[in-house]
Amino acid sequence: MQKNNVISFKASEKTQKMMSEELNWCKREKVPQYAKWQAKDGDTVITLYESGKVVFQGKDADLSSDFWITTEKINSGKVDVKNSSSKTKNNQKKFEYINPKIYNSSSIGSDEVGTGDFFGPIVVTATFVSKENIKFLEELGVKDSKKMTDEQILNIVPKFINNIQYESIILSNTEYNKYYSNEINMNKIKAILHNKVLFKLSNRITNYDYIIVDQFAQSNTYFNYLKNTTNVVKNITFLTKGEDKHLAVACASLISRFIFINEFNKISSCLKIQLPKGAGNMVDTVGKTIVNKYGFDKLKEIAKLNFKNAEKIKEIN
Repeated sequence: MQKNNVISFKASEKTQKMMSEELNWCKREKVPQYAKWQAKDGDTVITLYESGKVVFQGKDADLSSDFWITTEKINSGKVDVKNSSSKTKNNQKKFEYINPKIYNSSSIGSDEVGTGDFFGPIVVTATFVSKENIKFLEELGVKDSKKMTDEQILNIVPKFINNIQYESIILSNTEYNKYYSNEINMNKIKAILHNKVLFKLSNRITNYDYIIVDQFAQSNTYFNYLKNTTNVVKNITFLTKGEDKHLAVACASLISRFIFINEFNKISSCLKIQLPKGAGNMVDTVGKTIVNKYGFDKLKEIAKLNFKNAEKIKEIN
């Protein structure tokens, strides 16, 4: 039987402050010894200790901790994650159950890309895949974009994009840098964008069985992000690794990546500099070249300035 997962890392002061503000709504009155606070978000208990160590405990600890691990990487440039998640009985690899009722349904799914890239926009897409399209998409080899190369994605998406209905939003980094703050973090931005594409598509499609979101936050947290938003889509099924559990999410992932690649290449072409993806050391090197050629303000148009890379590029220059 699967036991609770336990994931921990040492959080910087900036991440601690962000976590404290973000999770203030679900903090517990009583806290363990040596803890600053403890919160319960869905099925996960999150404890921040005086040492700066933050511990996530629960069956969804990996999901709940993912955003904050990424945040810590952005804030400090590195993170040492301890994962003491127990193995399943008989040391077997954890099995990801795919519900055939959901997989074989006519459903809407959404997914996003670009949130881990310093350069390039964030793209969120919702797609509708009917039962009749499942075999066609399976034969094409449609699957999670993270399991395919950019070349494969550029080849496969044109083969199905005209056969399904979809809605996409491209959030430029000019817009991202305008909205991002301590009150509006990456996950809140994602929730708002997911809701927008889902609302548009669900108004056009009426014969769907499910609306599926590739889960990046607990459902109560997701809807808390949308508390001041109008036209909130409520009837959502949140699934981890949703790309494997319904092809609508896989198609949304692929279309988002397809758009991201093309937008990314346009930026590289305009700059006459080939931009690297991700947020590694090469990003800092190329960022320095861009600043030397165009000035630091250029990064406001093409990069996410809350990433640690921006501070490193400033220091380099």
